[in-house]
Amino acid sequence: MYAAPVEFVVHEQGRKVPHSIQIGDLIIAGWTGRDPVARDKHIKELEELGIAPPASTPIYYRVAASRLTTRTAIECSDENSSGEVEFVLIKSGGKLYVGVGSDHTDRKVETYNITVSKQICDKPVAPELWAVDEVAAHWDQLVLRSFATIGGERVLYQEGTLSGMLPPAELIEREFGQACLPEGAALFGGTFAAKGGIRPATRFEYELSDPVLNRSISSGYDVRTLPVLG
Repeated sequence: MYAAPVEFVVHEQGRKVPHSIQIGDLIIAGWTGRDPVARDKHIKELEELGIAPPASTPIYYRVAASRLTTRTAIECSDENSSGEVEFVLIKSGGKLYVGVGSDHTDRKVETYNITVSKQICDKPVAPELWAVDEVAAHWDQLVLRSFATIGGERVLYQEGTLSGMLPPAELIEREFGQACLPEGAALFGGTFAAKGGIRPATRFEYELSDPVLNRSISSGYDVRTLPVLG
């Protein structure tokens, strides 16, 4: 079932083109690191929060497509949630695009049900996309970066190149049995360990940078905490 269309601006061949995309499937990939040492570091990071290790790596969680949003503020219960910067693959009109988003997750719920922890939080995404064809030749040089505002201070929270993550074709094939993402699907590609450990923030900013073509996509969102009364 398709959610309401998400409005993007596609950067392709030097042009900026408004593009409305109906997302029918939203998938969050986890444990997608090429480097087993870095992958295991993130697993240990979550184990310290009481979160069980995954049954397999990578693993793919299905989330309601309506959770994908370009809004610059989200609402979460209590102060147990946090963001994670990830590249996002989207298939539309037969073309594959890449953008950047945040797999915002409830860490308390994650300790007993990872799938539910993904489902109950919105998944912010920047309203801009690049054609994968334009970055495929230097994919590994793309940089993911996030900043978190914690205790009133903006700090570098995550940073790494996509050389540390599974490449698009392999990431897609492991879930769908083919190297082609289904039309209308959005696939979050995994994340890096947080500098200083996972912790909540009042604001989360995320970006995908291309040092070869000298451009970047970035966005951010405020986190409004709702009270838990029982």
